[in-house]
Amino acid sequence: MKRALVCGAGGFVSGHLVKRLKREGYWVRGVDLKPHEFAPTQADEFLLLDLRDPENCRDALTLPDGTFDEVYQLAADMGGMGFISRAECEVLHNNALINIHMSHKAAEMSVARYFFSSSVCVYRDMQPGEPALTEDDAIPANPDNEYGWEKLYAERLAMAYGRRYGMKVRIARFENCYGPEGTWRGGREKAPAAICRKVAEAGDGATIEVWGDGTAIRVFTYADDLVEGIYTMIHSDPSTSSGQCLEGPVNLGSDERVTVADLVKTVIEVSGKKITVRYVPGPVGVQSRNFSKARIKSLGWEARVSLRDGIARTYPWIEAQVRTKALAAQFHRA
Repeated sequence: MKRALVCGAGGFVSGHLVKRLKREGYWVRGVDLKPHEFAPTQADEFLLLDLRDPENCRDALTLPDGTFDEVYQLAADMGGMGFISRAECEVLHNNALINIHMSHKAAEMSVARYFFSSSVCVYRDMQPGEPALTEDDAIPANPDNEYGWEKLYAERLAMAYGRRYGMKVRIARFENCYGPEGTWRGGREKAPAAICRKVAEAGDGATIEVWGDGTAIRVFTYADDLVEGIYTMIHSDPSTSSGQCLEGPVNLGSDERVTVADLVKTVIEVSGKKITVRYVPGPVGVQSRNFSKARIKSLGWEARVSLRDGIARTYPWIEAQVRTKALAAQFHRA
């Protein structure tokens, strides 16, 4: 039985990853500051640890016998644009500490395979209509925010430890991910969850506010597709039947590019409501995203869930959360 450590297992993508590994027959230890809000018992073992502390990283990696076959480092202080635009110091400080200590301890403790979740935030702002950027186009660097700068540094760090210690490092630059069992309120939620919540909370015929003017271009990747990409990447190796090995950063996301207005329209259509949209000033981020997926596709992976189908699976879950929260508030007032 393979053993895997999932760092940040209290989070959205990591929660889905733990489920995927369990289906493959792994023994899984999850580690985070907090348990998963919606699926708290999915790992075989869950440790509440602050990975900014190097000794906690050691504890997370320690087994009674041997070492972990695979480590998935997804722990991060992060959220949507609203959060990362106002929490620059926390993002840089907390994430740098986590990644410095986890990369060092994993290599020192002879972990064979190490996955690091980076982000397309490492790239510069783009103009609509620009050709797709490859992974190499992140250098010369000019990320749009501090989250991207820290991710770029952490990529280099993981690769350096991989070279020195012979640890097989795989790095995915995530595009926007969404799906059920993710943060949907509180300021850290991503755009798809935020729009789903606003529409779910609104009455039929109501008006919702959306940051920006709706023209920003994004790629939204459904959680199951992203997790399948992670699993495919960490097992890429010249010794496999495909003969492919994805060393270095890899863009991981859908090829379906849409505007924020398209996202809002899709959520409203799935809800079945008549909703008016008012665009207001707010943190939007870059104007456009367009990245080549040639490297990950060389392994046979590609996103399979369209935005429409993904929202059709996500909106009902968020709508149910909104309804449950409203009922609990009514009960509390009574």
